[in-house]
Amino acid sequence: MQNRRETLKQTAVVAGLLATAGFPQFAQAAFNKAAFEAKSVQDAAKAAGAASMAESKDVTITGPDIAENGAVVPLGASTSLAGVKHVLILVEKNPAALVAMFHASDAVESNFTTRAKMGQSSDVYAVAIMNDGKALWAKKEVKVTLGGCGG
Repeated sequence: MQNRRETLKQTAVVAGLLATAGFPQFAQAAFNKAAFEAKSVQDAAKAAGAASMAESKDVTITGPDIAENGAVVPLGASTSLAGVKHVLILVEKNPAALVAMFHASDAVESNFTTRAKMGQSSDVYAVAIMNDGKALWAKKEVKVTLGGCGG
C-alpha cells in the first residue's frame, strides 16, 4: 500500500511528463488573443468571428444598474436561440472591451455569468455569435461609483 508521499511523488512525475509532452498548448488553443486585445466592441466581436451585428430581443444581458465597486461587477449573458457558437460579454469603456468569451453548442445551455472589472460607467454588451457568423446583441448601462481599473 502506498503512502501519501509516494502518491504525491508519482502524481508530480506524471504531471511533469504531461507538461513536457506539450499538453499545455491544448489548454491555450481556444484563447483568441486578437479578440481579447481589441479596444472596441465591434473589433472584439469581429475578431471572435462575427460577420454582421444586429440588436436582438433573444439575447439578454444582466447586471446591476449601479455597481458600488467596479472591481467586481457581476454580469451575465444568455440566449435561448439554437446554433450559438460563442457568447461574449463586453464592456465598452474598458481598456480592452472583451471581458469573457464562452464557447457554446446545442448541447450547452447558453446562460453564462461572470464578474468583471469596470473602470467607469459604461454600456455592457452581451453578444451571441451564431454558427453562420451573424452576431446578435443586447446592451445595458451599468453605472460605477468606485472604479476598478486603476481608479
